[in-house]
Amino acid sequence: MRVLVVEDEERLAQNVATILRDNALCAVDVALDGEEGLFQACSAPYDLIVLDLMLPKLTGLQLLTRFRGEGRNVPVLVLTARDEKEVVVKLLNAGADDFLTKPFDLGEFVARCKALLRRGMGEHSPVIQIGPLEVNTATRAVRIQGTPIMLTAMEYRVLEYLAHRRGALVSKEELLEHLYDFNWERFGNVIEVYISGLRRKLKSNAAERLIQTVRGMGYRLRYEDSPLQNDDGIVES
Repeated sequence: MRVLVVEDEERLAQNVATILRDNALCAVDVALDGEEGLFQACSAPYDLIVLDLMLPKLTGLQLLTRFRGEGRNVPVLVLTARDEKEVVVKLLNAGADDFLTKPFDLGEFVARCKALLRRGMGEHSPVIQIGPLEVNTATRAVRIQGTPIMLTAMEYRVLEYLAHRRGALVSKEELLEHLYDFNWERFGNVIEVYISGLRRKLKSNAAERLIQTVRGMGYRLRYEDSPLQNDDGIVES
């Protein structure tokens, strides 16, 4: 998952970014004013925006109003030092999904972010079940037929994104856009490496193909007992 943090206090912004990277395994970009925040929010496919209310150049409320005015439905968590009723009403009416008053508890912050990430993907439960595969997005535990599977951090992130998009064809470009921030160094076959590692660890018997490849198009996570053909007659592996 990829998150944008818009916060003008640089130290706080970097601390929030570190918390999200370490505790929610998110890729995180940071903007330090409202204009830059709006530009970045409209330039990349974020899964969540963490937005400070008091920002230079554009306030958080102005940014949120313009962002929603363009028809964008990415979940937004507003951080504010003000909890007056009228401020909260304005935020919610402008399209905020949740708000948190500063100073905030880090555990609550992470839990709210995870809940909004799930909601943005159309999930209500933190546990995603695909055939014999269980992915717990709250604890980051993965099991096959009840047996724990040990994954690297990046293998888990790839799997979690595919699990949220289960049944859908996900391109390599989509995975890269949602799993890395602006600063990552691009290596041509990095996704293929993680997919290969996941297949090796998730395979519980020869009949199960949990991660399918559509050649030249991308990947699909679903539970099938036999190989499928796509509309072009290409066998998915």
